[in-house]
Amino acid sequence: MSDLRERATALDSADPLAALRELFTLDDTVYLDGNSLGALPRHVPARMQDVITREWGSLRIRSWDESGWWTAPERIGDRIAPLVGAAAGQIVVGDSTSVNVFKAVVAATRLAGEGRDEILVDATTFPTDGYIAASAARMTGHRVVPVAPADVPAALGPRTAAVLLNHVDYRSGRLHDLPGLTAAVHAAGALAVWDLCHSAGALPVGLDAHRVDLAVGCTYKYLNGGPGSPAYLYVAERHQEAFDSPLPGWTSHADPFGMTPGYVPADGSVRGRVGTPDILSMLALEASLDVWDGVSVDAVRAKSLALTDFFLECVAAYVPEGRVTPVTPAPHAERGSQVSLRCEVPEETEPVMRALVERGVVGDLRRPDVLRFGFTPLYVGFADAERAARILAEVLGV
Repeated sequence: MSDLRERATALDSADPLAALRELFTLDDTVYLDGNSLGALPRHVPARMQDVITREWGSLRIRSWDESGWWTAPERIGDRIAPLVGAAAGQIVVGDSTSVNVFKAVVAATRLAGEGRDEILVDATTFPTDGYIAASAARMTGHRVVPVAPADVPAALGPRTAAVLLNHVDYRSGRLHDLPGLTAAVHAAGALAVWDLCHSAGALPVGLDAHRVDLAVGCTYKYLNGGPGSPAYLYVAERHQEAFDSPLPGWTSHADPFGMTPGYVPADGSVRGRVGTPDILSMLALEASLDVWDGVSVDAVRAKSLALTDFFLECVAAYVPEGRVTPVTPAPHAERGSQVSLRCEVPEETEPVMRALVERGVVGDLRRPDVLRFGFTPLYVGFADAERAARILAEVLGV
């Protein structure tokens, strides 16, 4: 144990991202649940105080123009863009991830054209994605085909309209092959829709480089936007002119204040808007993104892999073989920024996580038997990883 503690100290001392931890409101808890809700950046409360008291309280309706409220969805989208490898003008912020999945899937089927009536859906996906895809299929006359990501190339065919995939599996932390699968989807003449909820802000995505068609993601995990912060929708520039949103709201109209009965879509990413932007949560997100100024996503990825490697090493050293089994892939090319451990006895899973939380290690679980530990490189260090593994061993009675 002393060797691993000493290594953790040395690794933290050499960590080029270590100083970023001071940008967040944290205590001595080991917080390994940033893959569900990111920590609060310290400066956000002051920014929100100004938004509430001055922009809303004093300027009131004038803030739509004078404080830039009206353009916030596109402006904040342009700030997220570099974090997911996209050029400006392709991301709009607003609505929930679920709503944006609906927009993206329906729009993808419309872009695919006639004769394609199948939507392939990641069979291991976060449940809501599957629910939304099934509803979209019923509404558009398509058929949903559940398929494991690795089996997508073999399942593609002339009837495939769109494929909806998660970049990182929310249970296991497995990183799927976005470049390879997107290329396979395109070779079959279909469109690729990616859910980035568990990858954006943790690893490079490369939306433009890999010619992804549409993508969605939340902002309250690795982007630290706050509980329920608005999601985002990416529409590749080459599709924007033909992008036909199934939710044509007034704020995506070419002349929103004309209030005309006929809908004419705006140009660019604005087409992804629907109703009035949720300004308070949106501006909290915008302030939160300040912590990314000058931060390289490649550096974040390098630290993420080093952290998860070290945590797995500590678990292997501290916890007797067989008590927990890693389900997160060992190869770096297949790993997101979390480590999932399967409990040998499923009934122990919830009591073990409760005990960890009581002892200052906050992770979460997925029933029936998976303990999840998310590693957010902006504020999690190597000493955190060592302490979490050591306390896990103690909780398991070692």
